[in-house]
This record gives sequence, structure tokens and C-alpha cells, in this order.
Amino acid sequence: MSNENSNQKLPKHYVSIGRRYEKYGDVLGDLGRVVKELGPIDDKTSQLIQLAASAAIRSEGAVHSHARRAIDFGASSDEIYQSILLLTSTIGFPNVAAVISWIDDLLED
Repeated sequence: MSNENSNQKLPKHYVSIGRRYEKYGDVLGDLGRVVKELGPIDDKTSQLIQLAASAAIRSEGAVHSHARRAIDFGASSDEIYQSILLLTSTIGFPNVAAVISWIDDLLED
């Protein structure tokens, strides 16, 4: 979390926690980096997976963050929406509809 470039994509309160508790933020940043280096999943797919997990826990901030990151790694809006629509039988239509509205807000900006 100490990397300023990655902080630009995090919610302000996440960045604030990382600054207040620098060691903690560094460990979280290291954890994310190490986990991504463990296997063959590319960055775009990784972000789509994390987007789906964020949708499943109904975290609007994380949905925005991972959708933005997925786009930065080359995901199309169709891929973003499909990754959410695929969750319908898992998290239900009302949750999918809410997440789509959050993504609409993001993509309309």
C-alpha cells in the first residue's frame, strides 16, 4: 500500500489506513503481489475474479476498484458485465442488478 501508483486506485480510507499503519499497509501490498506471482493467471483475469468476489460480498468500493483495474489491464465493458452476469445463479438477480448499477456509474463517468 505504500506504492503511490497503486494508491491512486484504492478508496481514500484504504490509503489512509496504509499511511497510518505503514507496516500493515506494506504487508497487505506484499501479500497481493506474492499471491499474483504464485500462478499463471494474467492480470486482467485476476481482476475479473476479484471483481466477481467483490460483487458476491456486495462491496461497492471493491467493485469499482476491480472493475477499473480490469479495464486498465484490457478488459472490455462486455467482459466486465459478463463476469457479473455469470454470478446470477450464485448471488441472485437482485445482487447482480445492484452490481451492474455500480458498474454503470463507473463506466458513465
